[in-house]
Amino acid sequence: MIRRIIEIDKEKCNGCGLCANACHEGAIGMVDGKATLLRDDYCDGLGDCLPVCPTGAISFVEREAAAYDEAAVQANMQKKAAPCACPGSQSRSLSPAAQKKEESGSVSSRLRQWPVQIKLAPIKAPYFDGAKLLIAADCTAYAYGDFHRKFMEGKITLVGCPKLDMVDYSEKLTEIIKQNDIQSVTIVRMEVPCCGGMELAAKKALQASGKFIPWQVVTISTDGRILAD
Repeated sequence: MIRRIIEIDKEKCNGCGLCANACHEGAIGMVDGKATLLRDDYCDGLGDCLPVCPTGAISFVEREAAAYDEAAVQANMQKKAAPCACPGSQSRSLSPAAQKKEESGSVSSRLRQWPVQIKLAPIKAPYFDGAKLLIAADCTAYAYGDFHRKFMEGKITLVGCPKLDMVDYSEKLTEIIKQNDIQSVTIVRMEVPCCGGMELAAKKALQASGKFIPWQVVTISTDGRILAD
């Protein structure tokens, strides 16, 4: 059948992987350092990957392609989410020094600035210049055990809860993005509906800033798994 589907220009692709993270259907993967459409029937043609591509390597085309197969996509995503059954995959090996450090609770924090609450953070600060910005819902750090290493390392962190704070973060986030040299934005939210306010505020801020900045959304389940990465 002829339908709309994405096309990736390998010459323009810089291998950042943001499109693969943004694709909730798992249609895009990284092959030899380049983004690749893995299967036509995984691509729904909606183009969540387009706005995150920093080089304009992704576009829509009309061509002969297999129909979008939602059942196949769900089966593939469930397979990805399943824990690895490899021998020894449930445990990790630490050196005696690393084990002693972990047991003492002295594993270093990845926090690079203070304050971290969106309500308290300044609109302009030196640490924002050239920063990769992490905008996270409060609960994510408690739900995901390796939050510091996985999400905070190398980033400036801002956290909040739109349900508890009862505010629209989009205006302040807009000014932070507009007035500073932000390199990228990662939004981490929980799967619960109230966290949609955090994602919406960040997306509104990105749009209102007038800047083209790579961004991605990661969703954490209530039992601590990454649902969308």
